[in-house]
Amino acid sequence: MLPTIRQDGTSMWAVLFEPLAKLAAAHEFLSTNRSFHDKMVFADKTTHERTGLMSKISHVWNHIQTNLFPFLVEELGPLTEPQRKLVAILELIRIEDFVPARWWRLGRPPKDRVALAKGFVAKMVSNCANTRALIDLLESAPALRRICGWERLGAVPSESTFSRAFEEFATGELPSRVHAALIARHESGRLVGHLSRDATDIAAREKPAAHSTSAPPPKPKAKRGRPKKGEARPAPAPTRLQRQPTMTLDEMLADLPTACAWGTKSKNGKTYHWKGYKLHVDWADGEIPVSAVLTSASVNDSQAAIPLAAMSAARVVSLYDLMDAAYDAEAIRAYSRSLGHVPIIDRNPRGGETAAMAAAEKRRYDERSTAERGFSLFKEGFGGRQVRVRGYAKVWAHVMFGLLALTAERLLNLLL
Repeated sequence: MLPTIRQDGTSMWAVLFEPLAKLAAAHEFLSTNRSFHDKMVFADKTTHERTGLMSKISHVWNHIQTNLFPFLVEELGPLTEPQRKLVAILELIRIEDFVPARWWRLGRPPKDRVALAKGFVAKMVSNCANTRALIDLLESAPALRRICGWERLGAVPSESTFSRAFEEFATGELPSRVHAALIARHESGRLVGHLSRDATDIAAREKPAAHSTSAPPPKPKAKRGRPKKGEARPAPAPTRLQRQPTMTLDEMLADLPTACAWGTKSKNGKTYHWKGYKLHVDWADGEIPVSAVLTSASVNDSQAAIPLAAMSAARVVSLYDLMDAAYDAEAIRAYSRSLGHVPIIDRNPRGGETAAMAAAEKRRYDERSTAERGFSLFKEGFGGRQVRVRGYAKVWAHVMFGLLALTAERLLNLLL
């Protein structure tokens, strides 16, 4: 590919790489190729600023089609469809903007964290079973390896290096921060018709947390029968659902159990048990995950409804909250209304009594199938069934890398 010539007659390659060479000489630092974006010449912005979700994504997709793909084909040769998909996702999420540059003076230099972060996104897009499968894929596909940022075959890190980097990303909540920024950039400017709230099981390969062996404090023995005239009995302690509306989002999230535990739910008319965690997600129209919370598997779906609602309300403007019968609680309805939303929740047949929905509500409620489709996409194509890490922080990072890749894929799908 011929280098771009600027108006002053100098080569654009020289303009891009000369400062890096001077920086490397000044700090005795050999710079690795952090991104193909450093080599790209972006088109100048037009004076007319376009707004709206479709305009933003269309602008990114136009840049990918007209600039990035031709450049990569010149550099790497023909790209497969999965590789083109990965390139588009990486360009949309811009994960390199969230990984700080690492400087060192003594000792062995650390591996490039940008390339490793892109590698974990590639792992989710390729739905690799584990890190070893990702490394094998990188070693067998030169184009994929260079897309992630490793020029040579010998530059691909070992499993232990991937593991250390993943622990850093989990501690710093890298995928969660990138996902929040992606939603703010491409979803905050549009009106979301429906938020479909639901939860799914996340099986883990670790031991459930041991229950506390200490006996709970004894409860005061309550008197039987009706209270006497003028007798004041202590009010029962408020439940979590009753406490949550008065708490901040951080307090609500900290109050939810996050240890590995056993979970139970009905699936196709049968009781299903799993060991691990439960993922709660608010899905916007188009199977776009707006916000997510990971809890212990034993947590009831309703306990994460209000934190999810608060998180989603801070990210997007929506109209309807769609939930199944597990969320049938007056506290959840009241909180949804306080946000200016219309809650449509299936009735839980307590005591055998059911109340039929109005025809208009039933039509809206049918849109809740977005949640089922979203979880299916996540589990079948973006690592939802490939959890091989242990501990809440790492499981949460793995889940969010998958949701991040899925979010970018669904945003790009709006243009097709």
